[in-house]
Amino acid sequence: MDMGRESRWEKDAMTVEIMFALVSAAFVAVAVFFIVVLPTLVWDVSARVDKGFQAAAVVLGLGAAGWRVVHVLLSYGRRQRAGR
Repeated sequence: MDMGRESRWEKDAMTVEIMFALVSAAFVAVAVFFIVVLPTLVWDVSARVDKGFQAAAVVLGLGAAGWRVVHVLLSYGRRQRAGR
């Protein structure tokens, strides 16, 4: 490395890792959302219960997406500090 300056390769690697984190977070969010909402799709529930499940699905989906982004980027940072 050049005295704290990042090479072009390192910048590109970071960009790829950020995009991977965001795309995989989107997939995780959608999966969690549908897993939580699935019972309302399978069984006939009242509108109030349906809205509650949807709200819970949004919150849990966003939380899972946030966790995924943080997890991927922290793992990348650890690998970079380890020199891999």
